[in-house]
Parts: sequence; structure tokens; C-alpha cells
Amino acid sequence: MTGKLSATLAALALTAGLGLAGGPPASAAYCGITWGSTAKAATSTLRPAPITDVRAGRHACFDRLVVDVRRRTAGYTVQYVGAFTGIGSGETIPLRGGARLSVTVNAPAYNQAGQAVYQPVDPRRVVNVAGYTTFRQVAYGGSYEGYTSFGLGVRARLPMRVFVLPGPGAGSRVVIDVAHRW
Repeated sequence: MTGKLSATLAALALTAGLGLAGGPPASAAYCGITWGSTAKAATSTLRPAPITDVRAGRHACFDRLVVDVRRRTAGYTVQYVGAFTGIGSGETIPLRGGARLSVTVNAPAYNQAGQAVYQPVDPRRVVNVAGYTTFRQVAYGGSYEGYTSFGLGVRARLPMRVFVLPGPGAGSRVVIDVAHRW
């Protein structure tokens, strides 16, 4: 009987050590996040409307960047890049953090008369993200031929998602969430 008991205890210890008994498995997603880190993009045939604001927020499982657009957005492209470059100029814009996201919104930062409707006070610090878990810096990359870019410096290459929310009013919001961890 002692041999059987030892074998049973050894099997239970092995099973628990492999994560097969009790507790979540090793592959369980953090906060239910299963987004991944590949490029995200969406386009529309809508005529681009100008950007009106950029802001950020902290959540329990992710940090969020929001780009407000005057009407429904015509799309976006968000992807991790080796270096963030200004749109139109191609100049490298340094970003703090271990990884860099290039955020391009299919919307100008100027109106039809060419006058700026969105112009950050400090292009290298568009939004104050001091104290955020994942975000390290938000920089303005410029606006050219109906597209506006932002560089998002993050702690590391982490899962992210991008989607569009309607409102306020006739406007829309491009939302970029970056998880705090895998």
C-alpha cells in the first residue's frame, strides 16, 4: 500500500507542477486578452474628416490612446516598427520605451482650406503618459495628403487591439489599446 500511495502522490505532484490540476493553465490569457501584436488596419471609402484631439487613459489591463475625428473615420493602420518616422519627411522621431507603434489615421490634421485644426503644443509629447504602465511617449509624426501619424513608445512589444467607436455626435474615435503584459 505504501508504494501505491507514493506513486499516487508523485503523480499528483507532477500533474500540479505541469499546471494540469488546479489554477489556470500556463497559456491562460492575461485579463482575457488574446489580441496579439500583428499589424491592424481598416479602410473605408468615406471622405476623410479632420482629427480634432488625441488623448490617453489607463485601465486595469491596458493603456488606451484615443484619436478623435470630426466625422466617421476613413480608416487606420497601426503596427510595431523598428523606428518611427515622420509622415512626409521620413525623418526618424525617437520614442522612449522598448518598442514603437506607428499609428496612422486616414484623416488630416487640417481643414479643406489647409489650416491646422489639430496642432499639439509639444509634438514630442502629444499626451502626458507619465505613470502609465505600458505607454512611455506619444509623439506627433505630422499630417500629409490626408493621413496623420503618431508614434507610440511602449514598454515592450505587447498585445494590442484597434477599433473605431462612433461619436461624440457625428464624429468617431480610433481606439488603440496596448496590454500591460502578455
